[in-house]
Amino acid sequence: MTGFISSLTGSRAFGYVARIVLTYMFWASGLAKAIDFNAAIAEMSHFNLAPPVLYAVATIIVQLVGSLLIIFNRWTWLGAGALGIFTLLTIPIVHTFWSMEEPFKTMEFYTVMEHISIVGGLMVVAWKAER
Repeated sequence: MTGFISSLTGSRAFGYVARIVLTYMFWASGLAKAIDFNAAIAEMSHFNLAPPVLYAVATIIVQLVGSLLIIFNRWTWLGAGALGIFTLLTIPIVHTFWSMEEPFKTMEFYTVMEHISIVGGLMVVAWKAER
């Protein structure tokens, strides 16, 4: 069984699938924003990011380019770093659980914990790519 698992996790296909799954939340969001750009602008406006068009374009670029760099394992550190910083920045901008009332406070707190775990996963993929 160990040989099977080693051959599976050591394959190129497994690496691609793992990187696609890891970045799913970013590339899916980037594609959704690109497809419905007006909704992306509305989202940026909702969070008081001005000018909203600039923030929408920057978000789409970071999400899609960062994901592609990781998926294709090229400049992986840059893609992981960009997505990691992006993810951390969403905490004080979007997921301000400390200023919310229950039950939203707890739900946003768990979202922040998930974001921190995603950053850890991005750190691992950057570290692994360098080996």
